[in-house]
Amino acid sequence: MLLKQYKNHFFDSLQGIQDEQEIESFFFILTEYLHNLKRVDVALNPNFELSDAEVEKWNTILADLQQEKPIQYITGEAWFYGLRFEVNENTLIPRPETEELVEWIIESQKSKVQSQKLEILDIGTGTGCIPISLKLNLPQANVSAIDVSEKALEVAKRNAVSNKVDISFIQADILEVEDLNQHFDIIVSNPPYVRNLEKQEIKKNVLDYEPHLALFVEDTDALLFYRKIAQLALKNLSPNGLLFFEINQYLGKETFGLLKNLGFKNIELKKDMYGNDRMIRCEK
Repeated sequence: MLLKQYKNHFFDSLQGIQDEQEIESFFFILTEYLHNLKRVDVALNPNFELSDAEVEKWNTILADLQQEKPIQYITGEAWFYGLRFEVNENTLIPRPETEELVEWIIESQKSKVQSQKLEILDIGTGTGCIPISLKLNLPQANVSAIDVSEKALEVAKRNAVSNKVDISFIQADILEVEDLNQHFDIIVSNPPYVRNLEKQEIKKNVLDYEPHLALFVEDTDALLFYRKIAQLALKNLSPNGLLFFEINQYLGKETFGLLKNLGFKNIELKKDMYGNDRMIRCEK
């Protein structure tokens, strides 16, 4: 079968599940993943032929896509801040909004002396996308990262190796940590923040496939992780050190209030590219 013929079948099979732009994006991600063909290569090879074995591979992937399995879990990779990251069912798929958080942290250090040593900690690291991106853009920093999941940390360690950076990884349940045992200039976290009451808003591709441990908190204490991490930050941030969070878009005022009540200063709430309250930073 010709690839261009399979393309028609691929589009027809996903119609009504994904919009046309998304289907087209999936198709070209897969031509590169399965055949090392970029979009231009497909255009230049209109008679590219698929073997029976290759058609079988496409069919298996297509069945997964019809069940709304994320394309990143199919290919085993995601791109974040211009870098390639391995992903699997033990890690959240990095989001564009989190790229904005990383950019905000990097911008906060632009006026600092480049030779000045920085100590950075990421809490709830998942794939390691935040600390790895920070280390590559702030090479003078010593960067550490914590996660409760041993399997997520295995992925994060491989991502650090493939992106050629040195990160100190620690397995710990942050809710059980009493002291971080050193001082940091920057602490950042994208902790679980989706309340169970918001599950109906979550798309099937996220709800059915991404790790709930990294997503959900109880409705009765939605700011559990923020409170704990902020309390640790009060102990373990250097004077004038910065705390950055990605937050629940519906709980911006509540998160602001929590940080204010704990005594942080210069608190700033920031919207993401979609106009939602998504990030907050403050100073010790």
